[in-house]
Amino acid sequence: MYLPPPTGPHPVGITSLHLTDESRQDPWVPEAGARELMVSLWYPAKSRGERRASYMTPKESELLLEGHGITGVPPDSFSKTRTNAYTDVRPTGGRHPLVVLSPGYTWYRSSFGALAEELASRGYVVAGIDHTYENFATTFPDGRVTTCATCDLQVEDFGRLAVESRARDVSFVLDELIGRRGTLIDPARIAMAGMSLGGASVGETMLTDPRVRAGANLDGTMFKPLPESGLSRPFLFFTQDADDATLNRDWQRLTGWKRWFKVTGAVHPSFADYDLLTQQMGLDFGSELAGTRSVEIVRAYVAAFFDRHLRSRPQPLLERPSTQYPEVRFCTPEQKNCH
Repeated sequence: MYLPPPTGPHPVGITSLHLTDESRQDPWVPEAGARELMVSLWYPAKSRGERRASYMTPKESELLLEGHGITGVPPDSFSKTRTNAYTDVRPTGGRHPLVVLSPGYTWYRSSFGALAEELASRGYVVAGIDHTYENFATTFPDGRVTTCATCDLQVEDFGRLAVESRARDVSFVLDELIGRRGTLIDPARIAMAGMSLGGASVGETMLTDPRVRAGANLDGTMFKPLPESGLSRPFLFFTQDADDATLNRDWQRLTGWKRWFKVTGAVHPSFADYDLLTQQMGLDFGSELAGTRSVEIVRAYVAAFFDRHLRSRPQPLLERPSTQYPEVRFCTPEQKNCH
């Protein structure tokens, strides 16, 4: 199993950060004390290293497969995925735009590996966050493995609470990254993408943290409505070819630059690595995007969005349908059929 090589000019480095927000009690397991997070930081590197980073641990793979009820494949299957990011390599000089990634519910920060490697190879710093107790496993440096405490919670309006909690997680991570790695990150060029629950959290983060200049929601139902007063910064909906009333509602409340693309043949995992990887395992979850196609599409459109809004580079891909990506259609709720 493998992630496709990124297409940008830079080798990709990666490091992990263990961050603790002493000002905030964990929202899901209060007895755990202060909120702890694990963050992966992908970045453009000066050269390739000697050792590629692991995709996840064998235990994380086992808990992910078990959590989704997937049998018939070795429990360590995901951990054998070949990545394109190197440990212990130096970043290129200068300050880089930063993209924060928030994964789907129960999924890991590594589920964005293909997109993160692509963005880093193009000169971005990328921070992927594990939202502790919201996924099947988070491994900390001391060997602790936390599991999905929220999966067993009976909480009214969990989606809204999780969106609000994730927005606080992201703002704390930004505080830490800008403070710790100020020579690496350009604080005036920050954006965010999320998938599923992570996508639902992008709007809330932008509303509560003005540092986030642009946001992309990858196939995420909007569990907390955008305010009727609107959100004026650039926003992207990138979804399956299906209807979602919450997106129809919030599309009207996006008052700035906006696009909505629907991907014919995509399934929910198509917006992360898991469509690609489960196909490599021989599993069929209904995707019509064969092989690496899901990764190619997500990389192209999400990178174009960030290049447009963090680097002010014109992006024809965002302005008209592309013969290179016939699966992708421009949509608005006013249209009966996308064109």
